[in-house]
Amino acid sequence: MRSVYEAANLIDAHLVRQALEAEGIPAFVRGEALTGGIGELGVFGLVGVMVPDAAWPQARDVVAALQLGEQALVDDEEFPGAQPA
Repeated sequence: MRSVYEAANLIDAHLVRQALEAEGIPAFVRGEALTGGIGELGVFGLVGVMVPDAAWPQARDVVAALQLGEQALVDDEEFPGAQPA
């Protein structure tokens, strides 16, 4: 599984998940249960959208087409050790 989108909040993450599923790409929201601990946990990087490795290139294109902002889209450069699908 690979992260394709780092969300600012749960609503944002679920909208991206639904867009991916509408394209036939299985996806799930990572960190959804952690949002209740925001007072004790770091605020950034808790919530993201994950897809299978094989679907990552197509999922990345779908997320990019949503035009949600460059910082939210997860690039290969952010994870230099990640192996492409």
